[in-house]
Amino acid sequence: MSRGGGGAETVAPVTGPVVRWTHVFVDRPAADLGTALGFWTAVTGTEPSEPRGERGEFVTLLPGEGDACVKAQGVQDGPGGAHLCLSVEEVPELVDLALRLGAALVADHGRWAVLRSPGGQLFCAVPWDGQSVRPPVVEGPAGATSRLDQVSIDLAPGVFDAEAVFWSGLTGWESLPGALPEFHLIRPPAGLPLRILLQRLGTDRPTSAHLDLACSDVEAVRARHEALGATMVGRGARWTVMRDPAGGVYCLTGRDPATGSLP
Repeated sequence: MSRGGGGAETVAPVTGPVVRWTHVFVDRPAADLGTALGFWTAVTGTEPSEPRGERGEFVTLLPGEGDACVKAQGVQDGPGGAHLCLSVEEVPELVDLALRLGAALVADHGRWAVLRSPGGQLFCAVPWDGQSVRPPVVEGPAGATSRLDQVSIDLAPGVFDAEAVFWSGLTGWESLPGALPEFHLIRPPAGLPLRILLQRLGTDRPTSAHLDLACSDVEAVRARHEALGATMVGRGARWTVMRDPAGGVYCLTGRDPATGSLP
């Protein structure tokens, strides 16, 4: 699944509004939102906010320290997945840049907007509310630490290179190839909570996204997650693929939770 850098060529960023903060949404079927919240608050060391939305479908995962960077959404159609929210001071400027880079506008809600990348990944442009302090790493009962710090966008071969150009241009972040050709990393400036990993799949299928947690000890974190109801799906070179109790796939990686780097 997702673990390191990337395979597309490094591209020069396009000048645009500065991304001040990022959130990732854990998207799960509405009927399973309570189950998902129980699991993801436990593994991220957070507490759920009061639900929002017409159906109570939006919840923020509130850390004990720092600013929230994880939210959850109960979706009505499909199995869910994950999506990013990019926070900027001027949302119309980010929307305009995204459209110029090939994105499509899905919904304009006034203060915020839903868009779709050229390769098909949904994301949101939202106003920045002053967030600046990254939540700390989470320490488990056995002393192993972890942090949800990466969104992996899983792409068909035909859209992989275009998505690398798009996300680099949209965010203005560092765009890096990695050790394996199927990965490409969009790395934010220090202090922002989430990075983007693009993964080129071996077959054509619709674009999707999943969450990655950096772990000081993958096996210890895996055991804790299984005790909370997750199941292991498979193993990679430096990662373990898991399924949460609500059916969502995510990964545990061997990156350092404090720095995001590989040992």
